Amino acid sequence: MFRTYKRVVLSTVVCMALGTASLHADNENIVKSIMKLRADVEALYTKIDDNKDIYKAEMKSNTMQSADSEAQINRQETALKLAELELLKVQTKIEEASNKNKSIKPMLLDAIHSLRGIIEKGIPFKTKERLADLATLQKNLIDEVVTEEKALLLIWASYDDTIRLTKEIGLFKQEIMLEGEPKMAKIAKIGSVMMYFATPDDQVGYVIKKGKGYGYKVVSNKEDIAKIVNLFDSLQKQICTGFFSLPNALILSESK
Repeated sequence: MFRTYKRVVLSTVVCMALGTASLHADNENIVKSIMKLRADVEALYTKIDDNKDIYKAEMKSNTMQSADSEAQINRQETALKLAELELLKVQTKIEEASNKNKSIKPMLLDAIHSLRGIIEKGIPFKTKERLADLATLQKNLIDEVVTEEKALLLIWASYDDTIRLTKEIGLFKQEIMLEGEPKMAKIAKIGSVMMYFATPDDQVGYVIKKGKGYGYKVVSNKEDIAKIVNLFDSLQKQICTGFFSLPNALILSESK
């Protein structure tokens, strides 16, 4: 009987020892799980803080771009109003001269001179061709190849075209000077505030204001290249409305 009792006691001790070891192992696993969860939570908090910083930076950048956009659009609207006022002045002078039966040639030449200044200061869209047309018209008027009445109609049409171009969105072709070399390029014109280009050798970019003139900036960032290519594809399919994500190509002064 004593031996039986001893075996029972030994069995109980062994079970207790095993139970203690198992409990200790469970505690270790729980501690490890808690430590892992804590590390995960801290990593999530760090990620949230990083995302907050990125969001704040993006909001600040978007706010600055929005302010630039509004300023540029206001300038273009002012330029448009000035062109319309110039046209109105020409119309008034011509009507006054016509009532007095005077030659309107001096006023027509002044109108050509004013329009030339508007074209030279505006977005570099087919500038050479438009200025060449004006030079031909001026010469023909001076040489009396065209009548004053005919010249008036042509000048009027030129002013109308200039005003229309400030609102027009479309795909065109023209020669541009890229890195000192003339190249024929596709042009995506967004009114008179943005102009993108794509060359046959797969260079893409946009127009920038450079001093008193303009330059062409080639884009190398893959994401921006994809955005510009998407714009050209959409305009090629005559999709001119909708949401487009584009590099900021507002025609502002080039950053130093």
